[in-house]
Amino acid sequence: MAGKIENKYGSIYIESEVVAKIAGRAAVECYGLVGLASKSVKNGIVELLKLENMSKGVTVELTEESLAIELYVIIQYGTKISEVAHNIMDRVKYSVEKQTGLDVTKIDIKVQGIRVGK
Repeated sequence: MAGKIENKYGSIYIESEVVAKIAGRAAVECYGLVGLASKSVKNGIVELLKLENMSKGVTVELTEESLAIELYVIIQYGTKISEVAHNIMDRVKYSVEKQTGLDVTKIDIKVQGIRVGK
């Protein structure tokens, strides 16, 4: 489903894939985040997604009155997970609302793994 914004000139439809890409790019700019992960874990191994596949680590649920975003992330070892998650939430909410004009009602962070070293 697409997000819809109406104004005096007509309607604007924003696909959920676009919102996912905006959210993914905003998230990877946060300190303590290694990157986005795939939604599925196979044999206890989490796949770190590259920049071009980043939207696969983001789920967007658009309805007429709400926009919910779910991010699957890998956090850097030694950082405080709650602080990193709050920073991601703030940055994603700000970026999505500023670039799309849609109101973000919910952001969930699912920590898929921790990376030690580089």
